[in-house]
Amino acid sequence: MIKILNSTTALHNGVHMPWLGIGVFKVEEGPELVNAIKFAIKHGYRSIDTAAIYENEAGVGQAIREGIKEAGISREELFVTSKVWNSDLGYESTIAAYETSLQKLGLDYLDLYLIHWPVENKYKEAWRAMETLYKEGKVKAIGVSNFQVHHLKELMKDAEVKPMVNQVEYHPRLTQTEVQQFCQRNGIQLEAWSPLMQGQLLDHPTLLEIANKYNKTVPQIIIRWDLQNGVITIPKSTKEHRIIENSNIFDFQLTEEDMNRINGLNQNHRVGPDPDNFDF
Repeated sequence: MIKILNSTTALHNGVHMPWLGIGVFKVEEGPELVNAIKFAIKHGYRSIDTAAIYENEAGVGQAIREGIKEAGISREELFVTSKVWNSDLGYESTIAAYETSLQKLGLDYLDLYLIHWPVENKYKEAWRAMETLYKEGKVKAIGVSNFQVHHLKELMKDAEVKPMVNQVEYHPRLTQTEVQQFCQRNGIQLEAWSPLMQGQLLDHPTLLEIANKYNKTVPQIIIRWDLQNGVITIPKSTKEHRIIENSNIFDFQLTEEDMNRINGLNQNHRVGPDPDNFDF
């Protein structure tokens, strides 16, 4: 059982990644962003997820510098993720994009770097660049985001290094069972983005009923469900009380019956783009 906020899981290369982190998708540069990350660090979060396309890496970097100073911890205690955007998916351009992200963040290295989307005919070259960055020790772990099983199989045909993580849209309405089983079989850690389905599940009757049973909120139930399914999760929030609430999930365990009830809510329903049909 995952018992504390900074509990980690070992990726297949031995690097330890926290089970729970904070995401900053659609949080603009500015005090709200900086404060959200500083709240998270103050309250024990050790994993922060951003991306080049979010255009907030500079603010994330500022928050990290201020947050670790105030919390009296070292950079090494944090796990920082960013992602290369679709327009930069080439060999040289991916390496350049990594350097740009580091510069904006003001960091010497990233803990995890991901290919953001599986752009056809582009992601293999980008992966070669990721492998170079990894082999040169510039990044601790590399992975992908929004990859379906066929993308992973295609990538792994030529890959020298297997992805350590696959970050996908994952919530009770989209359980991605096939992707999860493939990742488990291949030692790739699944990670959830949009775990709360952008707030669309907060008044779901089944989830409300389960939440009442455990005296928890619906977001707490969903985050706990993620972790018990072996899925790393990065709920986004900018409000301090929510950031604390999202992490207050280590004092209970969902029964197998309740886990199955939540698994049963799947409708293969996406709130984000379809990895097999996107045009950006």
